[in-house]
Amino acid sequence: MVPIGRLSVVALDCRDPRSLAAFYSAMTGWDVEDDDGEWVQLRSNGGVTLAFQLAPDHEPPVWPGGERPQQAHLDFDVDDLDAGEEQVLALGARKAEFQPGTSFRVFLDPAGHPFCLVRGG
Repeated sequence: MVPIGRLSVVALDCRDPRSLAAFYSAMTGWDVEDDDGEWVQLRSNGGVTLAFQLAPDHEPPVWPGGERPQQAHLDFDVDDLDAGEEQVLALGARKAEFQPGTSFRVFLDPAGHPFCLVRGG
């Protein structure tokens, strides 16, 4: 089957695109590629990258459910869950209260978007 398109960017709405881009830049090691204040995009090592779009009225999801359930989340493979946790917490992430598994851990980025660190990769 011939694909219609190729996924290139995952964009997250947030109130402060620059600060959220800085968080994910520190986490991934990717540099900021584009920044017009309302759209900040990282340069990835290839394939899909991340972007952050100004949404002044953004309300973060409530995880694991609730009035504003998550509609998407990001997974990041790590070699060591404990070391990864220590590093993302130092960057400003918060560990989610509810942890449904043992091979991954759920965190909230500074804007409240859920993401997981996953052992292995």
